[in-house]
Amino acid sequence: MTTRRGLRLRVRITLLATGLAAAVSVMLLWLGWLLAGDVVGSVPTLPGDTPVVVNGRQIDASELAKIMQDDVRDRILLFGGIAFAAVVAAAALLSWTLTGRILRPLREVTMTARRLSAESLSSRIAYDGPRDELAELADTFDAMLARLQAAFESQRRFVANASHELRTPLSVIRTELDVTLADPDADVAELRRMAGVVRTATLRSGQLVDALLLLARTDGMGLGVREPVDLASTVATAWHGVRAEAEPRGITPTFHAAPAPAIGDPALLERVAGNLLENAVRHNVDGGWIDVRTSATPEWATLRVSSSGPHIDATRVGELFEPFRRGGVDRTAQSGTGLGLSIVRAVVIAHHGQVSAYPVPEGGLSVEVHLPAKL
Repeated sequence: MTTRRGLRLRVRITLLATGLAAAVSVMLLWLGWLLAGDVVGSVPTLPGDTPVVVNGRQIDASELAKIMQDDVRDRILLFGGIAFAAVVAAAALLSWTLTGRILRPLREVTMTARRLSAESLSSRIAYDGPRDELAELADTFDAMLARLQAAFESQRRFVANASHELRTPLSVIRTELDVTLADPDADVAELRRMAGVVRTATLRSGQLVDALLLLARTDGMGLGVREPVDLASTVATAWHGVRAEAEPRGITPTFHAAPAPAIGDPALLERVAGNLLENAVRHNVDGGWIDVRTSATPEWATLRVSSSGPHIDATRVGELFEPFRRGGVDRTAQSGTGLGLSIVRAVVIAHHGQVSAYPVPEGGLSVEVHLPAKL
């Protein structure tokens, strides 16, 4: 069904093409009328006393040229008018038909866009016509729909996972409170135990909310600060907050901290280093190792954090950057929020950098971050 806007556009194009054809036809008809009159007017003049018969009647020879000129011009106007009408009609019909075919993909784009909603993003134009600009437009629209569908699905998963993560500590708090309040003989020790459990669950909820806010800030608002930052110094600062968690488990760190100047937000880049080190410790094995390296080129500053740990399927490494993924398993870790690498990716993208990860053959993971060394 042709939309009103599409009809107006089709009519305008048809009228424009028809008008151009009519203007050219009128110009050709006028030129033919002039040329025919000039050609006939150049016929040699006969003596006035020479009898001449034209169309069954005798006329004076001196009027022959004028009569022939008028007759030729009348015939040109007659037959030219018929040809003019035929050309204009053919131009209108042809332009109307071609315009309809040309605008069909645009109508399909419009109809598809009107059908769209969060539940029907799977609709596609799937244009199979000639590979021209309209085909490129339709393909671009289909690609945009695919990206939107992926984004909506990712948001749904994110909301579902976030709800699950927040429900767990809240359930723990409610259960502990209900059990303790239902026990009339609860003593101070029982109350202190309950308070400790509630405090732990509250801290976990707070960490999750902070991580969600940081992720939303990085994804939506971009960078508020851009200044020189040495990744080597950032790693050293971040390690002070992680060391206490690594030492009791006998995890041995090795640092190869060459100067690695980058441009960005110091607080966010420190969070990147901190998240990578926290992941390397929390998903490590007791007595494992961590290898941290920083390096630089004129264009890029590089931070690589490798660690021992359980074997990770190479096909699932990309999933680790999705929210609430821990070691390729959904929401199974007892520590952390499951947003560490998601935040790393968001921050690196906001800095126009690159991040990649690959499994260590002996078990574990290596994550490499590249950040621009200059604006």
